Amino acid sequence: MHRPVLLIIAHGSRDPRHAATVHALVERVRSLRPGLRVETGFLDFNVPSVNGVLESLAAEGMGDVVALPLLLTRAFHAKADIPAVLRDAPARLRIRQADVLGPSPLLLSALERRLYEAGLTPADKSSTGVVLASAGSSDPEAIAVIADIAREWWHTGWCAVRPAFASASLPRTEDAVRELRALGCERVAVAPYVLAPGFLPDRIARGAAGADVLAGVLGPAPEVARLLLERYDAARLPLPAVLGA
Repeated sequence: MHRPVLLIIAHGSRDPRHAATVHALVERVRSLRPGLRVETGFLDFNVPSVNGVLESLAAEGMGDVVALPLLLTRAFHAKADIPAVLRDAPARLRIRQADVLGPSPLLLSALERRLYEAGLTPADKSSTGVVLASAGSSDPEAIAVIADIAREWWHTGWCAVRPAFASASLPRTEDAVRELRALGCERVAVAPYVLAPGFLPDRIARGAAGADVLAGVLGPAPEVARLLLERYDAARLPLPAVLGA
């Protein structure tokens, strides 16, 4: 069966660490699915652009593409920016837009992986409060999703989990750290719910100055790579037949 090209669409950043992390994640995806063609396009700041990749694929005679937003929540980029770019794609391409990555149990596993890599152990869960620190959004749906994830994660055994945002919404990371201290958690950890380094992740790190543990960004965690392939596989399935059609 012909497999569509997987086009991973990243936001892009002036910070060179961002593109390097995206490329490392893409390489992990390739290693998990040998033979699958995986391309990367950026919305801004970095090359190749999404438009450039789509034009190249069309020039090669490619037909089917799954466009996968490298985004954790369904906010403006997923709802407006990416669909607008895809509408401008060459007509010969048949493109499906995959779902964003979050929420997913795999992301919670990746968050815990990063916390354990930063020095925590599973035995620390019940005495540790965690700040789930995301980039932030002006989209109420995206903010609500982060709050839901924090509640779900708390039910897995942490002392407490509080959402925080680096922009557009409150509370900030430092405020959530103080709240967990006041709550009486023995230690406080900050888990950045972001995929790659950059301006807002750096703001999260500064806000974590009063915490005991700061985890790394999700980056090329194995769970994130597996999730990308899950979203790809779901997007390329045939659409369900309409009864009576």
